[in-house]
Amino acid sequence: MACFNLAAVFSDHMVLQRNKNINIWGSAYNGIEITAELCGNSAKTTAEDGKWALVLPPVEAGGPYELKVSDSSGAEIVFHDVMIGEVWLAGGQSNMELELQNALNGREVLKNIKDVNVRYYYTQKIAYIDDYYNFAERNGCWTIASPDTAANYSAVGYYFARKLSAELGVTVGVIGCNWGGTSASAWTSRQLLEKDVDTKTYVDEYDKAMEGKTFERYLAELKDYEEWYNEWEPKKNEFYAKNPEGTWEEALAYAGPTRWPEPLGPKSPFRASGLYETMLKRICPYTLAGFLYYQGESDDHKPDMYYKLFKILIEQWRSDWEDDSLPFLFVQLPMFMNRDEPDYKHWCKIREAQMRVHQTTQNTGIAVILDRGEYGNIHPVDKEPVGERLALQALYHVYGKISADEAYGAIYKSFVYQDGGMLLSFEHSKDGFEIKGGKAVGFEIAGRDKKYVQADAEIRGDKIFISSKEVPAPVYARYNWTNYGEVTVFSKNGIPLAPFRTSRNDQ
Repeated sequence: MACFNLAAVFSDHMVLQRNKNINIWGSAYNGIEITAELCGNSAKTTAEDGKWALVLPPVEAGGPYELKVSDSSGAEIVFHDVMIGEVWLAGGQSNMELELQNALNGREVLKNIKDVNVRYYYTQKIAYIDDYYNFAERNGCWTIASPDTAANYSAVGYYFARKLSAELGVTVGVIGCNWGGTSASAWTSRQLLEKDVDTKTYVDEYDKAMEGKTFERYLAELKDYEEWYNEWEPKKNEFYAKNPEGTWEEALAYAGPTRWPEPLGPKSPFRASGLYETMLKRICPYTLAGFLYYQGESDDHKPDMYYKLFKILIEQWRSDWEDDSLPFLFVQLPMFMNRDEPDYKHWCKIREAQMRVHQTTQNTGIAVILDRGEYGNIHPVDKEPVGERLALQALYHVYGKISADEAYGAIYKSFVYQDGGMLLSFEHSKDGFEIKGGKAVGFEIAGRDKKYVQADAEIRGDKIFISSKEVPAPVYARYNWTNYGEVTVFSKNGIPLAPFRTSRNDQ
């Protein structure tokens, strides 16, 4: 019997990153010598403090291979059907988590999966380290995409990997590491969150919730919540099954007031830094090509600080993987608004923060999916364009297979005052625009009083001229500055014009 083991992310059918040093790690008794062998290469190390880690040299794409790991007593663990290819981590909340079987046309896609060179590892959703933790984690393993296995894959991750594999001709592995309803603060260390007065509020909220509270009292509150939820959730689902177009207020009248989220505490997946410790750190530092990220919905209550929070998260993940330039590709939030809800315009600010992060942080890519939202549904099901637009970002930024204008839709750059209006210029618009629905809508213009009115829009080649008779001396402009609205302006490649405002001082 081996006196060592490897991290749970290593299993049969795994994908290891090509052309990079390959990190291998696990646990063992102190002083045990560990040797790993792959493709004729080997490396050795000695366990200290119950842990060991070693690095194998880079390998070209290919396979299947065997990874052999042995100790000084001769005990050996062998992993079979190991492929060398591209590995991406897919993080975030429920829209990254949304499974292929629940996506638009997902069940039909599953039926026809054949010879798709995609593999997937699902990081166990565990929010608290206890006796069950290691048992649950050991139930995870890499799987090969097939009609039987891919139903639970992240739909976004699957479509990304399918396109990337087809374009690159190599196996693509995706590590799913996500949890619905979570803030970016759940995926970032307490140490970094506390460095900024704004992001520290997430830590303060947790500390306040636990102030003077014993673990036993917290468990009692959690038990009470779970008993309520187990009664309330079926009633809510029953209402929507009978009333698909029903409002949230009507659902609450039927099922009773909501008590979500669960009490903050040591077992809550929503606590600051929690999933960073129990999930992300369990797969770090598995060698990656880069990160995919789809999140922001659960931070819309603090939109003005999301820029800071998101920058901190990227810094955290890159620091943990010891690569400050590791590619980080993410999704800009689509249109969304709950039925009968006021337009708070907080999603506008999240989208703006996401674009700012992209424009101020090296080696990032942004997939604009403004057109893929659904009114009243925070989980839009059309995930194929989302995954494929992320793949376009990878093909441009990471692999150099396509041009920037193929990877991006138009992004606002600047304006000049002209003829009583504003002439807007854009990046990635050299081929002009396509207007869907017959008319370009969503443009607004304002004078120095900052009172916006709807603007007329005229396409002028790769630029757009906007004006309004109500604003003879315009100062500010914005486009689709709304939580939910019609999307009509697209680049010729089918990617929508990204939402924007010309100044953040317009309010």
